Amino acid sequence: MNSFRIDGTRIEVWRDLAEVSERAAELLIGLARESTSEQGRFTLALSGGSTPRALYESLASDAKSSRVPWEQTHLFWADERCVPPDNEQSNYLMAHEALISHVSVPSVQVHRMRGEDEPQRAAEAYALELENCFGPGDPRFALILLGMGDDGHTASLFPNSSVLADTSHTVAATYVKKLSSNRLTMTLRTLNAASTVIFLVSGKAKAKTLQAVFDKDIKDGGSLPARLVRPAKGELIWLVDEPAASLAMSGF
Repeated sequence: MNSFRIDGTRIEVWRDLAEVSERAAELLIGLARESTSEQGRFTLALSGGSTPRALYESLASDAKSSRVPWEQTHLFWADERCVPPDNEQSNYLMAHEALISHVSVPSVQVHRMRGEDEPQRAAEAYALELENCFGPGDPRFALILLGMGDDGHTASLFPNSSVLADTSHTVAATYVKKLSSNRLTMTLRTLNAASTVIFLVSGKAKAKTLQAVFDKDIKDGGSLPARLVRPAKGELIWLVDEPAASLAMSGF
């Protein structure tokens, strides 16, 4: 493992996705135990996509699950596709199959985005859910897990989307033109209020984008939304594997 710091951001390069997932699991367990000790609960926002599945499956294992205070954990989602919860595209369904169905999180503490509802109404309802859980103002998650797409998007914040400039809402509905689909997403306001944000990035296909994310000469953050995630009063950690980091390594 190689570890670097760039402008306060922690970057750890691991051999492959399995090692990235193992490291993420250990960090999550530590944060969960610390948060429940200090605050009586652990608030975690999950990410969708293919990369975090290995992490969720690891956390569901007997060896890991017994170390997580699940009964004091509240689960949320950083984003969701506008589909029913039993649809194969649902971020909730993936997390449920890989993790939630195997651990003892109370059902009332699983706060899913209602992708089956009208998007704007669903976004407003989820914003209210956050307010009910965290109180008014910016919700401060103990941990938000994020991934990054080949195009630099994170959650459902896509390049040059108008939602990137939304500072009024904690959750927004957005239409992703390139995918011809509606999404629900936490806004940058919410992501950047977190105590800790961890990015999980794996695969050679993301190497060029990851290199650009850490290129100080690139000023156009809107074309790479992942660059805009920088918690104001929290820690930002990138866990990446060697194939994803292959082009960026020279800059670390």
